[in-house]
Amino acid sequence: MNKSNIHGTNDKRMVNPNWFTDKTWMKVLSEKIKSRDQDIYHVHFEKGSRTKLHFHDGNQVLITTKGKGSLEIFKRYGTSKTNFKIRKIETIRLNEGDIVHIPARTLHTHGSTDKRKEFAHIAINIFARKNAPYKTTWYESDFKTNVSKII
Repeated sequence: MNKSNIHGTNDKRMVNPNWFTDKTWMKVLSEKIKSRDQDIYHVHFEKGSRTKLHFHDGNQVLITTKGKGSLEIFKRYGTSKTNFKIRKIETIRLNEGDIVHIPARTLHTHGSTDKRKEFAHIAINIFARKNAPYKTTWYESDFKTNVSKII
């Protein structure tokens, strides 16, 4: 058995900047524990950073570990896969210790709500099918009404 810790930056990994609104980095926890049923990340959002609009093919669980953030859920309108309208249907405030479940294929964004402080959470991405990779679909959006393209 190997012991690890979620704190510290010695094994941090930068994330794809196309998936976030500002600086964000993470630790891949699932690699450390050799998980086969889910991907697990400790994600650190710099001041005010958020994910871009996206959905997953499997369920996701977020566990807040630092700061204040939010999860915003959107409803999609239109039939095009690349250009459609959206409407925010729910905002869930996230504080340290909060846990939230996001069902598969739910269009959403999450991250920091404070432009002066960091926000962090553990994301547990539960595979939709055994031995199949977890798939996330990313979008560019104004977070108000329009989705312009898939990233």
